[in-house]
Amino acid sequence: MSVDGVGTEHGDGGADEPGWDVDPDDESGVAVVAAVGRQIKAWREAAGLRAGEFGAAIGYGEDLVYKVEGGRRIPRPEFLERADEVCGAGGKIAAMKQDVAQIRYPKKVRDLAGVEAKSVEIAAYAAHGLHGLLQTPGHARALFEARQPPYSQDEVERMVAARIARQSIFERSPGPAMSFVQEESALRRPIGGTMEWQRQLERLLAIGQLRSVTLQVMPTRREAHPGMDGDIRVLKFKDGSAVGWSHGAFNGRRVTDSKQLRILELRYGIIRAEALTPRETLALIERMLGET
Repeated sequence: MSVDGVGTEHGDGGADEPGWDVDPDDESGVAVVAAVGRQIKAWREAAGLRAGEFGAAIGYGEDLVYKVEGGRRIPRPEFLERADEVCGAGGKIAAMKQDVAQIRYPKKVRDLAGVEAKSVEIAAYAAHGLHGLLQTPGHARALFEARQPPYSQDEVERMVAARIARQSIFERSPGPAMSFVQEESALRRPIGGTMEWQRQLERLLAIGQLRSVTLQVMPTRREAHPGMDGDIRVLKFKDGSAVGWSHGAFNGRRVTDSKQLRILELRYGIIRAEALTPRETLALIERMLGET
């Protein structure tokens, strides 16, 4: 799930790459990275290598090696792969990539991604911007960079990477049945500039043609509808359970009670009925592309 490029020589510069610091408030993340760091140190010492020698052998600076071993830095996948080779670990260090793959991302995003990954159905209405699963990296980055007070660039890159990582759900086989309703105004706002806007519309076209996805647009000219209070999401799971939440219902908290879920599903059903059909939606997006 790494989204970073791989250089041939990282040196000490690897220590300040965005998005790989450990969040001290993420207890589970801290525990995983600390355990991985201890394992790497044990393998390094068993190989008879000093930290500087080890760093030089894998293409990273000594300072970064100490940070990884001390649980203060999340090791990149290629760090683990090179460490495995240099220490002769026979795949045991490289296997830890699975343990750290998700820890890079904020806990609340990991929790959301976990729920989405278990779902068999996803229904989502976005009242203002585009749903995160539909955004391009450039679109997401522009949104995060526009926040006030501003995020640091490290925070921006970390959140962009987390948002894009969630989109692997489209590659699942079999994947969940997904339904999205977007307000037309969100498609017409050129987030990130004209070129990025074009890329975003092209992505929507591609997603809208997936067999597992139903994409609809709520025209701006429509009068009031049940989604005016905010986003709605309902996710269903294989065991028959479900979870939902909406900014305009139940104080925005997640709900699992069947009566409350029925309310959200009723609202979403009316929204879908008042939106453009999937075919009309794709035609609208194509027209927008022609206008850019």
